[in-house]
Amino acid sequence: MEKSFEPAQIESTWYAHWEASGAFKPSGQGEPYCILLPPPNVTGTLHMGHAFQQTVMDMLVRYQRMRGMNTLWQVGTDHAGIATQKIVENQLAVEEKTRHDLGREAFIERVWKWKEESGSTITNQMRRIGAAADWSRERFTMDEGLSAAVRKVFIDWYRAGLIYRGNRLVNWDPVLGTAVSDLEVNNVERDGHMWSIRYMTTDGAASLVVATTRPETMLGDVAVAVHPEDERYAPLIGQMLHLPLTGRQIPVIADDYVDRDFGTGAVKITPAHDFNDYAVGQRHKLAPIEIFTLDAKVNDNAPEKYRGLDRYDARKAVLADLDAADLLVETKPHKLQVPISQRSDAVIEPMLTDQWFVDLTSETLADGRPGGRKAITEPALDAVRNGDIKFVPENWSTTYTQWLDNIQDWCISRQLWWGHRIPAWYDGAGNIFVGEDEADARASASTAPVGALRQDDDVLDTWFSSALWPFSTLGWPAEGPVKNERGEVVANWEQDKIFLPSAVLVTGFDIIFFWVARMVMATKYFTGKIPFREVYINAIVRDAEGQKMSKSKGNTLDPLDLIDGIELEPLVAKSTRSLLIPQVRAKVEKRIRKDYPDGIPAIGTDALRFTFAALASYSRTINFDIKRAEGYKAFCNKLWNAARFVLMNLDADPATAVGATSVAMPSIGIGKSIAAEAAPTAPATEAERWILTRLKQTLAEVEQHFVSYRFDHLAQSLYEFVWNEYCDWFLELSKPALNGDDAAAAASTRRTLLVVLESVLRALHPVIPFITEEIWKDVGPKLGLTEESLIHRPWPKAEDIVADHAATGEIEWFKNVLSGIRKIRSEMNISPARTIPLLFADGDASDNARVAKFAAQISFLARTETPQWIEAGADEPASAAAVVGALRVMIPLAGLIDLAAEKVRLAKEISRIEVEIKKCEGKLGNASFVANAPAEVVAQERQRITDWNTTLGALREQAQKLG
Repeated sequence: MEKSFEPAQIESTWYAHWEASGAFKPSGQGEPYCILLPPPNVTGTLHMGHAFQQTVMDMLVRYQRMRGMNTLWQVGTDHAGIATQKIVENQLAVEEKTRHDLGREAFIERVWKWKEESGSTITNQMRRIGAAADWSRERFTMDEGLSAAVRKVFIDWYRAGLIYRGNRLVNWDPVLGTAVSDLEVNNVERDGHMWSIRYMTTDGAASLVVATTRPETMLGDVAVAVHPEDERYAPLIGQMLHLPLTGRQIPVIADDYVDRDFGTGAVKITPAHDFNDYAVGQRHKLAPIEIFTLDAKVNDNAPEKYRGLDRYDARKAVLADLDAADLLVETKPHKLQVPISQRSDAVIEPMLTDQWFVDLTSETLADGRPGGRKAITEPALDAVRNGDIKFVPENWSTTYTQWLDNIQDWCISRQLWWGHRIPAWYDGAGNIFVGEDEADARASASTAPVGALRQDDDVLDTWFSSALWPFSTLGWPAEGPVKNERGEVVANWEQDKIFLPSAVLVTGFDIIFFWVARMVMATKYFTGKIPFREVYINAIVRDAEGQKMSKSKGNTLDPLDLIDGIELEPLVAKSTRSLLIPQVRAKVEKRIRKDYPDGIPAIGTDALRFTFAALASYSRTINFDIKRAEGYKAFCNKLWNAARFVLMNLDADPATAVGATSVAMPSIGIGKSIAAEAAPTAPATEAERWILTRLKQTLAEVEQHFVSYRFDHLAQSLYEFVWNEYCDWFLELSKPALNGDDAAAAASTRRTLLVVLESVLRALHPVIPFITEEIWKDVGPKLGLTEESLIHRPWPKAEDIVADHAATGEIEWFKNVLSGIRKIRSEMNISPARTIPLLFADGDASDNARVAKFAAQISFLARTETPQWIEAGADEPASAAAVVGALRVMIPLAGLIDLAAEKVRLAKEISRIEVEIKKCEGKLGNASFVANAPAEVVAQERQRITDWNTTLGALREQAQKLG
């Protein structure tokens, strides 16, 4: 092995080897285990959220593959209708062209060309973080097979009466000229105003004042609503009002929607441009009046003087006219939530437009067939309510069911060119014909079309195609193999449907509605199966202070920068490149120079992955700190150096090289139990039996944490075992045997060092795959293992190890004695190289036996003279002491340390233990704790207080002897 661990030198080599060798493909053996990658946008690049989420998936996939499962990580990308079209339109804008200059067909060709040239960026970046995905099955939501699935689902739902076309209110982006989903809208708090406007009754006898943040929409008012129990307005309900500036009359209506305590308690109702007002208008059968064109200018339904004005110019004109008419009562500052399009930064305008919808709400259709509620929504609800699908953490199931209980029909059409074009045609009379193509649409029609047919210009929402991801990626609905454009088989439904349902979906809480629920709906309807058995909701990654990562804040991190490192000036340039506002750019640069004065150090993929694992709790958010990632790079270095120590000790003894001696002791997970083997292969020392017992316990913990998705606990268990017990203790405890005169103990210790290291590498592999592979290539052959690489090794099973709890008790005692001696050395500033006297006092028969057993090891590891006992009642020299149970471990002070300093040390230790005793007493004195805590927890606290009191008594006695 090289002297130091250099991540960059090994990562690219190993990943290329895994992929080329087909290591990521399903084995065809074992129980099916599948994970679906939430398809990232083809326009995207890897961000911290992706890297975190994909690390979690990769750990699960690698673990289950090692357990012998027939494992598939199904990957692919989403065509990202709006984002992709916008990128190509921006390219055309540089050429001073629009998509209309090219025409639809040529524009689509241009998009496909961009996709082929630039659409693989994120998948190549996924390889950098070690994603063990079957790239031979990579799918794209616009590829031929998935497009066929989209058409079939649309046609089948349409013919079942579950898709319809209607004029409904939607989120409209006036810049992009399309409807957008709620997920593509950010509600941003901005400074605005609240304007109060007086509306007079038609008889001029009374008036009421409405408060609004959008006075320009007054031109489309159809009513003013008050609360039915609001006494202030009771006499006005049913009367007619003059709508200012328009010459129209509108009624005063009563509706529970109105909040009497907000504003004036009177609300203008504009159904065509507000979702809440639309619902009120539906209840009261009020015809909506649209006042904006699709590019957010005032249309011909408004008075002539406002027509053609942009909505914000119209606002100024309306306010000026209201003020001139003495109808503007008040203007005051007001914070408001403004809906902003993620794609264009335009303010979203609710608009009434003709769109396609999936029926998710009706119980029964007009012809008696089941409506969307019964056919689509209820089965998706039942899947979670019945426990067929489980959420982790479980509380997210409530979010899922609440949304489905209150679901609205789903708008699935978008006014774009890039996407799945809706397979619907119109004749001259406006009749709709749906089919695979125009010929199928005609053939399926119940009546003959009037004249030529024209295909719908709209495309389907990208969430429509991604809702089919669990089964369309596996080849549905094709019969036989599905091939990609290179002629390679990417799916075969008859063979691959064994992967449905998949085992677990790893995703964020923000798309439970948009994706998770819709996948359940579509999969249940078309296959009769659930799409996945569990849904693990991963946390959102924030910065070290818990702030949301944002380019404008300058706190975003690129996972590849963390892996490779980046110097300060390139980091500043990269982080400020896309910021257009000089003030923001200056603020971001200042923060980066403050937070990363030396740039970002290279930590490597493995350290980044371990950091993500250690942070992956059930929390809604996690705070990412580079310092913590640097700590896990130190962990990787520790593992590397431990492996070098083991291998160097093996090389020092030819008898332990590859051959009968090492092969006689099989690796964990292959055959018989290590600790139960007969001599000479059974572990010869208690230290070996202790480390094997701890390995067994650790593996059992890790397996349980995989089941419960507690990756933070999993990482902690592995970290503690590797760093503290194997590297710090077992390597240390092995030295007396390796350097002693007992050849059998030395040989046995070498074997156990190697076997435990190999098992550790396997246990760590799902978390840190690159370094474990690199180390294993030198370790595996020492055990006579024939696999070409670690990725093909089985999981190390806890049940293959026999625990030796007696040996564990002995070694834990030994560790406590060594720790006590080393603590005194450290606190008294005694040189580690100096040999010191060592005394024991008190204790019981077991302590006497253990001192006799471990005397040589204690002297060797603690660098002491041969331990001596002080008989009860004998005079004791002034000593520094540590307490192990009833045993006192003493180092005489004469010529070694400052007596006054030892008194201070003892006083501090006594104070610390007194605090611990008070904590225990507080818990046991709490009746609620004693009554409600598990019995074993209460018993543990009682035992702790007994142990603390024993230690405290011994320390007080020692302090008294020092005067």
